[in-house]
Amino acid sequence: MNWTLEVIPVPVTDLDRAKEFYGEGCGFTIDLDDEVAPGVRIIQATPPGSRCSIAMLSGMPPMPGTKAMSPGGLHGLQLCVTDIEAARAELLGRGVDVSPVRHVGASGWEDGKGGAWNSFMTFADPDGNGWVVQEAPSELSER
Repeated sequence: MNWTLEVIPVPVTDLDRAKEFYGEGCGFTIDLDDEVAPGVRIIQATPPGSRCSIAMLSGMPPMPGTKAMSPGGLHGLQLCVTDIEAARAELLGRGVDVSPVRHVGASGWEDGKGGAWNSFMTFADPDGNGWVVQEAPSELSER
């Protein structure tokens, strides 16, 4: 049996603002925007080429045995791209505030691209949920 990671909840304060940020700002496909039960709205968005989506929820009670996360409390979600400079240009062109490309060097984080698997940039959504983008040497299907 395969265990596939397919949806990650992202806590936000304003669903419409988040939908605009992820859809128009980041270029994610909006797969679902629906009231699935009275007072429960779900927006699901998928990064281009990804098999894993994010879900932004309103009115959904926490699952039993879990703890609700505050908007802006999610950090370290990581996306991989094969051309980090093109990805950065695309995000900037869409109005997203994204960091410079950096790599881990001899003295810590240094500006510019590094070697294989060592080029990163970061951005945050309007609530402060933090994302990392890493350059991969090839598409996932080719690794």
